[in-house]
Amino acid sequence: MKTVKAEFAKGVIGGDYSSADHLPHVAFFGRSNSGKSSVINSLTGQKNLVRSSKVPGKTIEANFFRINDTFYIADFPGYGFAKRSMADRNRMVKRIFWYLEFSNVKPKAIFLVIDSNVGLTKLDWEMIQVINKNKYQIVIIANKVDKLAKSKRAEKIASIVQEAQGIEVLEYSAKTNEGKEELFSKIENFIKS
Repeated sequence: MKTVKAEFAKGVIGGDYSSADHLPHVAFFGRSNSGKSSVINSLTGQKNLVRSSKVPGKTIEANFFRINDTFYIADFPGYGFAKRSMADRNRMVKRIFWYLEFSNVKPKAIFLVIDSNVGLTKLDWEMIQVINKNKYQIVIIANKVDKLAKSKRAEKIASIVQEAQGIEVLEYSAKTNEGKEELFSKIENFIKS
């Protein structure tokens, strides 16, 4: 699958994640500085589809992008390290939890974007527990592998895989597009299931 068409569909602050066309969703979560926006831009081949910022936590709404008129990417606000009040950060996390547990639309899969230099954090594990509790398919995207020293990359990825305890880990670089074809293939399989 390749991106032929990618467009912003809507931004959601409330609880209605449905769409008139009823196309399937896949959702992207990640900490504020994991490079989640860059991964989506890389995947779609559009540098500015998702606005990324040098200021972590800028996104405050869930943004939905219609891809090839066949599915939606749901991009949720980054959690943790946002330069916002604790109340704002808690609202962002609650919005994600509500989507997973009570939403009128259930995503086919969740892609959790992490910084491969950092690995899985306590916040990531809290998110994984909620995803698992609600029985969603999950893939961890270990982003920024281009920034790992070549001599340390295999060791670092092996450590993340071990930490992931059986959750699939996909190596990715939003900068070089490494892992893009594999990620698209996974999305295609999920939305057909």
